[in-house]
Amino acid sequence: MTYLIFKSLHLVSMVAWFAGLFYLIRLFVYHREAFDKEENECRILSAQYHIMETRLYRIICNPAMIITWVFGLLMLYMNGLEWLGANPWLHTKLFIVFLLTAYHHSCPSIIRKLEKGKMVMSSFQFRLFNEIPTLFLLLIILLAVFKNKLNFVYTFGFIALFALVLYAFAKIYKRKRTQA
Repeated sequence: MTYLIFKSLHLVSMVAWFAGLFYLIRLFVYHREAFDKEENECRILSAQYHIMETRLYRIICNPAMIITWVFGLLMLYMNGLEWLGANPWLHTKLFIVFLLTAYHHSCPSIIRKLEKGKMVMSSFQFRLFNEIPTLFLLLIILLAVFKNKLNFVYTFGFIALFALVLYAFAKIYKRKRTQA
């Protein structure tokens, strides 16, 4: 019963973490686009986006990430090291979650740069940056559901194809926005 409670809390916090990351990067898109506005409007929007980004990162993203890690590690501890050794899918999942954590920790520097008015990336590049958690989420879910039954070659091929489709849609969207 304790394990299932930990698993539930792990999943809920993971959903909150991803929701926070998706929204945070979307705020980066809007913050970056504010730089293209008239000076007074840019100043007002930038100040508001900075407040929103900082609060979202500190109040939602960070706690959700920590809770996700805590309950994930507690479940790992409850299953034991033998179980970890017998499940190579989990090694891959942990590696992907480490990459997601690094992605998460790259965000504060972007927040600081945007606050200073530095155009870190274009809004299009931020839109692409916003799709990275989608790829992580897809991989993590596939690994958690299929476990050792997952064919890694096909899976990573599928993820690469999915990434190309996301990129193509982003390019189409960019083209439509510039024509409007």
